[in-house]
Amino acid sequence: MTHTVHFTKMHGAGNDYIYVYTLLYNIPDPSQAAIAWSAPHTGIGSDGLVLIGKPSDDMKADFSMRIFNADGSEAMMCGNASRCIGKYLYEKGLTSSDCIRLETLSGVKILRLHLTETNGKKAVESVTVDMLEPALRNTEQFDETVGECLKADFRSFRGTFVSMGNPHYVIFVDDIDTIDIAKYGSILEHSAAFPQRCNIEFAQVTAPDTIRTRVWERGSGITMACGTGACATAVAAAVTGRTRRRSSIVMDGGTLEIEWNENDNHVYMTGPAAFAFEGDIELPKTEHTTK
Repeated sequence: MTHTVHFTKMHGAGNDYIYVYTLLYNIPDPSQAAIAWSAPHTGIGSDGLVLIGKPSDDMKADFSMRIFNADGSEAMMCGNASRCIGKYLYEKGLTSSDCIRLETLSGVKILRLHLTETNGKKAVESVTVDMLEPALRNTEQFDETVGECLKADFRSFRGTFVSMGNPHYVIFVDDIDTIDIAKYGSILEHSAAFPQRCNIEFAQVTAPDTIRTRVWERGSGITMACGTGACATAVAAAVTGRTRRRSSIVMDGGTLEIEWNENDNHVYMTGPAAFAFEGDIELPKTEHTTK
């Protein structure tokens, strides 16, 4: 028996994922589906799979998200994906609220939708996400005794560790265009300093409070943008005195505005979300789908 799922492909600043509303469609093996569907030539092509569903009873949230990278590994959350979820829920009529509480594996995130109206029809222009407090220490994600100076292919890198729920290592460089992101990112992701692997950001301050950033995402490789990575970069820049607490993070797919608020210590990320296309696809064949 064939099981067909309706999907929507969206992107936030070029960071593209496949979205499925699990109240209508069951994905028995999301890890396998993420691998099969993310493939650029034989699948849909994406950075991974995002499942939108009901929240846990005790989380006091409106909806939940689970996210699986292109290699099938499950991530804690994704800032770009969370903005897309806000647009998805509002424009598909699943909520009428411009403030959404979204359950993730790294806590409940608050999505504030910025709306525009054309010919009486409202749409989501951008979304601000409360990414909660960053952490500069997390022993489960970063071994400081190993991570003071990391080596990759005979080159040494010094960076700043920032956890946005998921781990990031931000390395500031003088000329970001000369860094082989794929080469060094793939090695550093698996460094012994990171028990859970790590997202690696290479960043360069190009103007006051403006940072050019490229990212190697654990489980996905080079991506056009990374919301949590942009937040981590902004925090790392502020901590090291390179910028103030508000900065523009310029990534391959677009610019994200980040504020590390002094009053509540939360990081707020604002950026776009866009639909790419949607369609129907068969579930990968497993024991669940071949009976």
